[in-house]
Amino acid sequence: MSLPNMITIGRILLVPLTVWLIITGQFPAAFLVFIVAGISDAVDGFIAKHFGQTTELGAYLDPIADKLLLVSIYISLGFLNELPPWVVILVVSRDILIIGAVLLSWLVDKPVKVQPLVVSKINTVAQIVLACLVLAALAFGLALNSVILLCAIAVGILTVLSGAAYMREWLRHMANGLTGSP
Repeated sequence: MSLPNMITIGRILLVPLTVWLIITGQFPAAFLVFIVAGISDAVDGFIAKHFGQTTELGAYLDPIADKLLLVSIYISLGFLNELPPWVVILVVSRDILIIGAVLLSWLVDKPVKVQPLVVSKINTVAQIVLACLVLAALAFGLALNSVILLCAIAVGILTVLSGAAYMREWLRHMANGLTGSP
């Protein structure tokens, strides 16, 4: 078990704490834990890359930890009506769609290697920024409603574009393997 993997597992263990802090209205603490999780993501990535500690397990764990944290925060903030329901639905549905597609490809013995697309990386950054803005507004009493709405719209658009791009790639992959087309 490498140090980066242990840090990633620690980030996964922060997910229930973050959800609990959000749903109990302890927003300053939730914001702090979110920041700690973000820093731990940067630290584990730095250590893995710069000290030759990348592992296959880490390649799976890191994105799982990121998605667990973001989706949990979105669901929690949506539950409290601090995020528009349509944004929560889009974000969660996209991730379920991608996971379902990957599982289906494994079931039909045509595993797909999921590579992050540029639009997906931009989408993830936008999702992080939106979560951070909402948590900061709640934690510190900031009036960021207009900024949050604009960011939510951007996240919605990017989530749809990212989901469509992944589905296009997945359909292309599956059609090549199942129909024999080039």
